[in-house]
Formats: sequence, C-alpha cells, structure tokens
Amino acid sequence: MRIYAGVEEHWGDYEKAKVLLQSIPYDGTSTWGKGADKGFEAFLDATDNMEVYDIETDSEVYQQGVHILEPIKEDSSPEAVFESVYAKTTELLKTGKYLTFFGGEHSISIGVIKAFYEKYDKLSVLQLDAHADLRPEYHGSPYNHACAVYDASQNCNLVQVGIRSMDGEEKQFVQEGNCFYAHQMWDNDKWMDDSIARLGDQVYLTIDLDAFDPSIMPATGTPEPGGMGWYETLKYLRRVFKEREVVGFDIVELAPEPAHKGSNFLAAKLYYKLLSYKFENGK
Repeated sequence: MRIYAGVEEHWGDYEKAKVLLQSIPYDGTSTWGKGADKGFEAFLDATDNMEVYDIETDSEVYQQGVHILEPIKEDSSPEAVFESVYAKTTELLKTGKYLTFFGGEHSISIGVIKAFYEKYDKLSVLQLDAHADLRPEYHGSPYNHACAVYDASQNCNLVQVGIRSMDGEEKQFVQEGNCFYAHQMWDNDKWMDDSIARLGDQVYLTIDLDAFDPSIMPATGTPEPGGMGWYETLKYLRRVFKEREVVGFDIVELAPEPAHKGSNFLAAKLYYKLLSYKFENGK
C-alpha cells in the first residue's frame, strides 16, 4: 500500500483516514502535450520529499489521515472513462469521507462533477484554468478535455477564474458575470471579492495546473502565458475555503518533464495546501 507523504503507515489506514485520494491517470483526449497519465506518480514522488509541517496554518494536516485508493485505470474510450469515474465517485460519496482527485487530463473531472452536483443541491463549481473548456463536444466526444466544464455550466453555478484562452463558440456558454479573465485580474485583487460573491454555500473546486503561469508551472499539456502566481492563488484559495464549504476538489493536467521537477513539487504542495485550508481551525 502506498502511503501519502511517506509518513507512518497508520496515517494512511482507510478506516481512520478522513481524506480519500483517488487518482485517474487518463490522457486519452489531450491534443498537444502528452504525459498527464504520468502525473500522479510524479506528484507522489514529490510529496514523499515534502516537509509535512505547514507554516501558514501551523498544522500537519496529514494527521487527518489520507488514504490513497487504487487508481481508476479505464482508458478504452472517453465515454467509458466518464462512466467509470462517475460510478466510482457516486460510490465514494457514500463513505462520508472527504474526496480528492488527481488526474490525468481535465476530462476526468466531468464524471466527478456530475456525481457531486447530483448529491449537493445548488452546487457551485469553481474552476481555475487557463482555458474555458466549454465546448459541448470536441473531436467527436462530449467527454474531451476541451469539454471539461460544459456539463457543469448547464447544471451548476459555474465560476471560472484565470481564463485566458477560448474558442469563439464557447462565449455563449459563459455564465454572465461568472468568468474572471486573466487580463482583468493581473493588477488588482477585486476579482477575489467578486468571484467569491458569485459562489454558493457549497463549492466543488477543479484546478487545471495550466491556470498557473508557465514560468512556475511549465509541465502541463497546454501552457498559456500570463497565468496566476503562487501567492495570489494561495491567498484566494484560503479565502474560498474559509468563506465557503469546499465539498471536494481535483487537480489535473500535470504532465511531468525531467527538466522541470519543480512543477511536480508545485502540484504536491498545492494539494497539501488545499487540505491544510480545508481542516484549518479544526473544520
């Protein structure tokens, strides 16, 4: 059994763990850089070499217990992946544990989000991403990475942050007032107040790592210039966790490159920060 963060084995015991970590190493629809199916192993390797005391929250959140589940290995088609992920997430939601997911490419989020919005009435979905991902279908499938939040846009209150690349046809699916474009964010913090105000009480968080600027996160399939910085992102996410109930989250699109191990560590640290914020002050 793989133990999260290389800590003592008992911290990863399923029965005692408050957090489940589900990997979905699928990279079947990405259209430029490949390698997201290798992301979870690179993430775990970085996590094993991470300090587990978080200075900002004065906590060691691994002590809440993080159990690593067996990966979802279905990869025969985008449709089959969607069905497998949706069914597994629906099952996991019955456990009462805090669910976290790691890709894989962004298409893995479609089935996860569907299971969550079927469980939580009036769910808001918060997407941090370089791309709008609002195409109804792409390359013949509605379960393509370019369609990652289209279904959410039709069934949830979708709030998008950091967007700086999209196709013209996607504009019609942007929820008015709920999309915060990168060029409107770079010189102010007003977007933080405004975007949080658009969220309902319960939030599912999906983070495509290309939301970050490629100067600090180059190892992703479709990097876009002009992305978010590390500290502004943490400042924002800590507020989201404090001011709303984040019921689950995923991190996707780490495509590891040997020359950019810092990207793996960023993903590892980001995941740990999200858990630290979730359980801050005994929540």
